[in-house]
Amino acid sequence: MTIIISGRIRRGDLDLQLDLELPPGLTAIVGPNGGGKTTILRLIAGWEARDEGTLTINERVFDRPSTGVFVPAEERQLAMVFQGHRLLPHLNAIDNVAYPRRRRGEDRSTARDHAAAALHSVGADALAALRPHSLSGGQSQRVAIARAVAADPTVLLLDEPLASVDPEGRPLLRKLFRSSPAIYAVWVTHDSHDADLADCLVSVSAGEIRQTEQT
Repeated sequence: MTIIISGRIRRGDLDLQLDLELPPGLTAIVGPNGGGKTTILRLIAGWEARDEGTLTINERVFDRPSTGVFVPAEERQLAMVFQGHRLLPHLNAIDNVAYPRRRRGEDRSTARDHAAAALHSVGADALAALRPHSLSGGQSQRVAIARAVAADPTVLLLDEPLASVDPEGRPLLRKLFRSSPAIYAVWVTHDSHDADLADCLVSVSAGEIRQTEQT
């Protein structure tokens, strides 16, 4: 089982040749701003289409322009935590977390049970009844992380998910990412401590990519 990403992406000044084979477990992507880290996540997620090459997950092709294959984001079994929290303002925290499961047709009670467990896993039980306007940036990020975890994705994509979380809350979330039930967790970070936790490290710099396995 692997995520295989090949081909080239061009976005303005960005010109990046991709040749990655991400194993199950936690992968950290590091590098300077503007190097293409978030673009890699968005290509995996299906928020952007590639210019050329192929994306396969567990041997299934999700994106291959040469043959016209492109599976849209909503049909990929993944969840992404954005730098912006993107919570639904009219729903409280527990219903925000339950929302992906409700969209899949799960009944409200069962979806809320999973959402409550996810909020507990990020240390946010007390936030369940609050709406986004009542949450701090760090609290909103915890809820966004819980929403991604509650969706039970095959691939969990994390775009600097700890940036707005207080230092005291980060160890719990690092442990959660490290032990994620998702087959793949792909984590964009600027923190070397976070990168040290990963099974696989991808460095992106000056249009070049280097992948190394970590022990």
